[in-house]
Amino acid sequence: MTVVLGDLFPGRVFADDEDRKGKFAAYPKKRIARLADLEVDRPLEFQYPDDGPHSISFLIRLGTKAGGGVGPDQDIVAFNTLCPHQGGLLRRSYDARWKVAGPCPLHLTTFDLTRHGMVVAGHATEALPQVVLEEKDGVLYAVGILGLIYGYPSNLAFVKEG
Repeated sequence: MTVVLGDLFPGRVFADDEDRKGKFAAYPKKRIARLADLEVDRPLEFQYPDDGPHSISFLIRLGTKAGGGVGPDQDIVAFNTLCPHQGGLLRRSYDARWKVAGPCPLHLTTFDLTRHGMVVAGHATEALPQVVLEEKDGVLYAVGILGLIYGYPSNLAFVKEG
């Protein structure tokens, strides 16, 4: 029996999964906002990849270059709002002084948004799931997710096809 890394880590694509890439490329492309409408340090909430309660995400222009950032200054990023540790809700927890989300209300985990949502402090052992963004002609689109959204067996488990 062959074990494929993508089966062990749902929602992630590894180089060894080249022949199975289509399975992971099925994220919907969703229009999120226009670049011109974003202000530094003012989060904008949206739903992605579906409209379920676990899919609340936020888009933020940090004003400083960030891992996975898009836009002219590579400072626009987006993340899911559920802590990967035990699903604590991180809505409205952005701290502009440090460019972090948190602390999580359950176990005080804080995530660095300039470094792909990596853990700064707390109990979480995985980064905050980052929404992959694409910018075209001044419009931002969500096109995928890095990491597994808390509570989902797969990020695409509840996405309706069609």
